[in-house]
Amino acid sequence: MRVPAKINLHLSVGPLMESGYHEIVTVFQAISLFDEITIRYWEENISLLNKTVIDISARGTFANGVPLDDTNLAVKAARFFFERCKIETPTKLSIDIKKEIPIAGGLAGGSADAAGVLLGLDNLFSTGLNKAELEELAAELGSDVPFSLSGGVAIGRSRGEELTPVLVRGNYHWVLAIAHQGLSTPVVYSECDRLRSGLVISPPTLNQNLISALASGDLYNLGNALSNDLQAAAFSLKPALKLILEVGKDNGALGGLVSGSGPTVAFLVLDEESAIDLAVALTASGVVAGVTRATGPVHGAQVISSF
Repeated sequence: MRVPAKINLHLSVGPLMESGYHEIVTVFQAISLFDEITIRYWEENISLLNKTVIDISARGTFANGVPLDDTNLAVKAARFFFERCKIETPTKLSIDIKKEIPIAGGLAGGSADAAGVLLGLDNLFSTGLNKAELEELAAELGSDVPFSLSGGVAIGRSRGEELTPVLVRGNYHWVLAIAHQGLSTPVVYSECDRLRSGLVISPPTLNQNLISALASGDLYNLGNALSNDLQAAAFSLKPALKLILEVGKDNGALGGLVSGSGPTVAFLVLDEESAIDLAVALTASGVVAGVTRATGPVHGAQVISSF
C-alpha cells in the first residue's frame, strides 16, 4: 500500500467541548509524500486464545522513533479490523512501514499508515468493504484516518472525520520545512486552549476565499488565504517555527503555514523551479532539520501490489 501525507490548508478550531475534543473545520490536501506499507499474512499452529500475532517493522528516512509495539496506530488498525470483521482464525501478520512521512509532524503520518493497513487487510482478506464502510472504521481510529483513505482535497468537519470533497483546478507545489523534533497534537491543542483562556471562542468556520482560490486555481489568492488556528500554539511551543515561516516568505513563497498541529511548515510556491529555489534557501538558512518538496492533490491510500 502507498499512503500519502496531508497538509491542512485551513484549520479553524472551536472551543473545548465537554467531551474533551474541539469541533473543527479544516481543508485537507493529500500530497506526494508517501509511506509504503507491506502486509504479509500466514496461518500458523499457534494457540494464543485466537489472538492474532502482529509483528511490525520500520525502515526509511523517519524509521527512528516509530513505535514497534501495540501503541502503533497501524497495529491498532489491524486489531480493530480483525475484531470488527470477525476474523478469528489464529494468524500471524507482519506489517512493514517504509517511513518517509515525518513522525509527529502535522502531516498525519500515523493516520496514513492506519488507513493503509485497513485498505490492505480488506484486500488481503477479501472482506469487500465499500468506501463508506472503510471510512466508518477509519473514523473510529482517528480523526485524520478517513481522509488518508480518500485523499484529494476535502473539507473536514466535526473532529475532521466528516468529509466533503472539494473540486480544485490545477496542481500545487509545496516545500515542506521539517523541524528538528515533533510536536504532540494533544499538547498543541492544550496550549491553544491556554492561549485563548478567558476569550469567547466562536464555532469554527470555513474560509470561503480559500475554497474560491482552489476552484479557480489562483495560487496567489490561495497563498494569502492559508490559515491555521493552532499556529500560535505551535509558535509558543517552538518559537523557531516563526523564523522558519519568515525565511520561507522572504525567499519566494506565495504563502506558508504550520500544517495541522505542526511542527512542519508548508510553503506554497509558484512552480517546480520556485520549489527548488526555496528548498535551497531554507537548507542554507540552517533553521530547519530537513526540507522536502511535494505536489498535490494526490489519491489517498492505494494498493500498489498484492500477493
